[in-house]
Amino acid sequence: MRAAGAAFEQRAGAELERAGLKLLARNYTTRHGELDLVMRDGDTVVFVEVRYRVSAGHGDAAASVTRGKRDKLIRTAQLWLAAHPRDAQRPCRFDVVSYDGPAADARMHWLRGAFEVE
Repeated sequence: MRAAGAAFEQRAGAELERAGLKLLARNYTTRHGELDLVMRDGDTVVFVEVRYRVSAGHGDAAASVTRGKRDKLIRTAQLWLAAHPRDAQRPCRFDVVSYDGPAADARMHWLRGAFEVE
């Protein structure tokens, strides 16, 4: 499943770049978690979580971004911003790109501003 996840991260990155976003980092990892993609949309830094699910038996892919996962993403994004002070003052948002169903037929669903930092 790791290979499928990597393939969908690659696919999402390419589709977001076609939509005008610029890739800043891929698979940024800390002990707190991982950011699949860090991109810039105009002046905004976008932290992108990519999810894929073959079956919706436990909810769709976007629904798998639980509160615990959001907390890890927020903490890891804070660390990324601390390591990149040039971007730390820019507006930020968290997007979820999800794919559901058989890999060959899965369509991208892009949820901009999927959640806020509370």
